[in-house]
Amino acid sequence: MWISESLAPFLKDVGVFAESGTKSGWGILDTPSQVLVGEVIMSTDYSFICEASVFAALTAGASITVDSVAYTVREARLQDDGMLCELSLQKS
Repeated sequence: MWISESLAPFLKDVGVFAESGTKSGWGILDTPSQVLVGEVIMSTDYSFICEASVFAALTAGASITVDSVAYTVREARLQDDGMLCELSLQKS
């Protein structure tokens, strides 16, 4: 089933605000930690799930501020039906 409504109200209820240049919207910031190298190094992989219509055009190296924290986009990938995208981020 195709949902034609905007996902913004849902993302606003459960997510955080983000902006990049003139684009702004809401999304879900995910920050899972991972233990590497025999429990010696801890790594955090930042990702931001958001509306593709707002942020999918961002490319590697673009700047984005999510929940008042500056990040750099590593990669943008469309999810499922293309209504959402996942941005892989690194802290700036």
